[in-house]
Amino acid sequence: MAQLLYKLGRLAARNPLRVLAFWLVALALAVVAFFTAGGTLASSFSIPGTKTAEVTAQLAQKLPNLAGVAGTVAFQTEDGKPFTPEQRKGVSDLLAGLKGHDHVRDVVDPFTVQQQLTDQRKQLADGQKQVDDGKAQIAAGRQQLATAQQHVTDSKTAAAGNAAVLAQINQQQAQLDAQSKQLDAAEAQLVTKSKPLEQGKQLLDFSSKIRTVSTDGTTATGVVMFSDDQFSLPQEARDAVAHKLGTASIPGVRVDYSAEIAQTTDGIVGPGEITGLIVAALVLLLMLRTLLATMLPLISSLIGVGVGVAGAMAFSGVVDMASVTPVLGLMLGLAVGIDYSLFIINRHRRQLRAGMDLHESIGLANGTAGGAVVFAGATVIVALLALNVTGIPFLGVMGDVGAVCVAIAVLVAITLPAGLMRLVGTRLLTKRARATIGRDEHTETAPKPMPTWRALVTAALAIGALLVIAAPALSMRLGLPDGSAQATNSTAYRTFKTVEAEFGTGVNGPLLITAQTPKPVDDVLATQVAIAGELSKQPDVVAVAPAAVADSKDFFAFQVIPAGGPTSVSTSDLVTRLRALPPLSGDITLGVAGSASANIDVSDKLLDVLPLYLIVVVGLSLLIMIVVFRSLLVPLIATAGYVLSLFAAFGAVVAVYQWGWLSSVFGVHDPGPVLDFAPIILMGVLFGLAMDYQLFLVSGMREAFVHGVPARAAVTAGLRNGRAVVTAAAIIMVAVFGGFVFSELTMVRPLGLGLAVGVLFDAFVVRMLLVPALMHLFGKSVWWLPRWLDRILPNVDIEGAALERSHPLPGTAPVVEREPETVSS
Repeated sequence: MAQLLYKLGRLAARNPLRVLAFWLVALALAVVAFFTAGGTLASSFSIPGTKTAEVTAQLAQKLPNLAGVAGTVAFQTEDGKPFTPEQRKGVSDLLAGLKGHDHVRDVVDPFTVQQQLTDQRKQLADGQKQVDDGKAQIAAGRQQLATAQQHVTDSKTAAAGNAAVLAQINQQQAQLDAQSKQLDAAEAQLVTKSKPLEQGKQLLDFSSKIRTVSTDGTTATGVVMFSDDQFSLPQEARDAVAHKLGTASIPGVRVDYSAEIAQTTDGIVGPGEITGLIVAALVLLLMLRTLLATMLPLISSLIGVGVGVAGAMAFSGVVDMASVTPVLGLMLGLAVGIDYSLFIINRHRRQLRAGMDLHESIGLANGTAGGAVVFAGATVIVALLALNVTGIPFLGVMGDVGAVCVAIAVLVAITLPAGLMRLVGTRLLTKRARATIGRDEHTETAPKPMPTWRALVTAALAIGALLVIAAPALSMRLGLPDGSAQATNSTAYRTFKTVEAEFGTGVNGPLLITAQTPKPVDDVLATQVAIAGELSKQPDVVAVAPAAVADSKDFFAFQVIPAGGPTSVSTSDLVTRLRALPPLSGDITLGVAGSASANIDVSDKLLDVLPLYLIVVVGLSLLIMIVVFRSLLVPLIATAGYVLSLFAAFGAVVAVYQWGWLSSVFGVHDPGPVLDFAPIILMGVLFGLAMDYQLFLVSGMREAFVHGVPARAAVTAGLRNGRAVVTAAAIIMVAVFGGFVFSELTMVRPLGLGLAVGVLFDAFVVRMLLVPALMHLFGKSVWWLPRWLDRILPNVDIEGAALERSHPLPGTAPVVEREPETVSS
C-alpha cells in the first residue's frame, strides 16, 4: 500500500489543479443532489419488532387517523387575563386556516373541544335530572297507588256480600293494576335511559382532568394533526405550518408550537460549531506557524465534509434518516479530515526542512503518513459500520453515513493535500525554516527511559482519575430528550413549559392504549367504561379518555395521561405495568403506543445491545492491534485504556446532562436522561479515534525498539516523536467536537460533549500517560508474541518503513533494520 500511496501522491503533485477541480466538481454534484433529491429528516426513532411498533402497526390498520404526527399549539394571553371573544375567534380562525395546508389532516380547536365537554356535562346533568325527576314522580305515583290500593282492600272487606259494590271495587283494582304496570314500564325506561347516562358520566369523570383551556381561561392548546408519520412527513409541510403559526398576529396572544412542528435542520451548523472550527484553525496556526500551512487542512476538511454530508443527505428521500445523522457525519468529517491532512502535511514539512525534493517529499509523506491515515480511517469506518450488528435501522444508517464521511475524508486526505502542497511549494514553511533547509540544527539526544517510580505514580493516578470520572456512569438512565431539553428561547421549549404549568407535565407525553376484543362488541359504551375503569385504577394515571373505536367494533383506543413527563421514571414504570396487565375480562388484550412508549422501547433496546456492541468493538481492537504491533500485551493495555476513557466519557455525560453538574456552563437548564443512542455512538467513534492515537504513538515506539533501542527507552523515543502532532490533532478534535456541545440541535449536544471529553481523556491521559507508563513497567515483555502466532500473522507495514528505507532523507544513510532482542517464544 505504501508504494501505491507514494505513486498517488506524486501523481497528485504533478496535477494539482486537476485534483482540486475533481473535488470541487464532486462537491458541486453532491450539493445539487441534495437539493434535488433530499428528503425529510426525523427527530423521532422507531425500531421494528418492539412492542410499540407492533401496536402502531395495528393502529395504522384499524385506526389510520391516529397514525400521523400530531403537533401541539399553545396559546396564552399576554396580560394574564382570560381570552376575550375576539381572541378566541382569532385562535379558531388561525387553526381553521391550517386545514387547507398539504399533509394537514385535521385540527383541534381548544375552545370548541372545551365547549363540547361543557355541553356534554350539561347534557348529562340535564338527563340525570330528568331521570331523577322521573324517579321521584314514579315514587310519588307508587305512593299514591299504595294508598289507593289500601283503600280498595279496605272497601273489599267492608263490601263483602254486596255484588254491585264488589264489581265497582274490582274495576278500581283493574285500574290500579294497569297504573302499576305503567309505573313499572316507566321505571324500566328510566333504568334504560339512566344506564348510558351513568356510563357517560363515568367516562367524563375518568377524563375530567383533561382540558384544552386552562381553568383560569388564560391558556389554550390546539392540535395540528398531520396525515404522515415522522419519517414521511415532508419538511415543507412542517415549515408551512410553522410559518403560518410563527407569523400569526392575534392581539394580546402569544402563539407557540411543539417540536413536532418546529423540527428543522437549520441548526446543523451554528455559532458553536463555527467557534470550534476557529479554535481548530488557531491550533493549526500555532503548530504550523504559517497561514498557508494552516489553510491546507481546513480546505481539505471542508471540501471532504461537504461532499460527504451533502451526498449522504441526498439519500434522505429514499432512506429513513434522523436529523442527527448528517450531524454525526459533519462532526466526524471535520475532525478526522483536519487531523488526517495534518498528519500528512506535518510529515511533508519535516522532510522539506531536511532538504528533500518537493515532489519526492510529497510522495513519501503520502506513502508513509498517508498509510497510517488509511489504516486509522479504516478502523473508524469498521467501528461505524459495526453499528449495523445492533439490528437497529436508524443506528445502522447513522453508522453508514458516518463511515461514508470518514471514507471521503481519507480519500481527500491522500489526494487533495498533495496537490495543494505542490501549489504552495516551500512556502509551507516559515521564512526562517526555508532559510535553514537541509541544515541539522536540532540534533535529538538519545532517548532515556522514564524513572520507574514515575511510571508507577503516573499509572496509578491516571487509572484512579479515570475511575472517579467514570463513576456517574453507574447511574446512567437512557431516553430521548423531550421539549424541556430544547433551547429556552425556542418555541418548542415554551410550549412544553406552558403545557406543563397549566395542564400537567403528563399532557406533554400521553400514552395511547389500544384494546383488542376477540369479536365485535354489542355495547360499545359499556366496553369503553370497563376498559377505562381498569386503566384509571393504575398508579400514576391522571386521566383516561376514549380516543376512537374501529368500525368493526373490536378495536378501541384510549388516551392515558400519566402523572410524570415523557422521560420520567414513573411514566416508564407505568408503561411496564400496563403491558404486564392480564387480559381484561378474560379476553380483552391491551397494547401501549405513543411517543413516550416508543422512546422507552428504543432506550431499552439500545441498552440491551450495548454489551454486544462493546464485545464486537473490543474484539476488533484486540485483533487489529495484535496484527499491527505484533504483541499481546500492547493490545491489552490499549484496549483497557480505551474502555477507561470510554466510561469516563459516559460519566461526564451523565454528570452534566442527567445530574445537572456545571449546567450553567453547558446550557443544561432541565437535566434528564442521557440521549439513548449516545453511548453506542460514543463506543464506535471513540474506538476508531483511540486507535488513531495508539497507532501514531506506539508505532513509533515499536519502530525504535525494532531498530535496537532498549524497550523502555523506545517508549520515550516514540512518545517524543509523536507527541507534538498527536497533541495538536487531539486539541483540534476536542475543539471541533466541543463546538457541537452548544449546537442548536438538542440531540447533538451530549454527543459533542461525550466525544470531546472522550478524546481529551484518551489522548492526553490514556495514550500519553497511562499507556507509556504501563509499557515502561512491563519492559521488554510488552513486545512478547508466541512464535507460532508470529509466523502466521501478516507483516503490516502501516507507516511505510520499507518505503522510507528506499527513499532516505538527504544526508542520511539508509536505515538497516536489525532484529531486536528475542521477544517471542
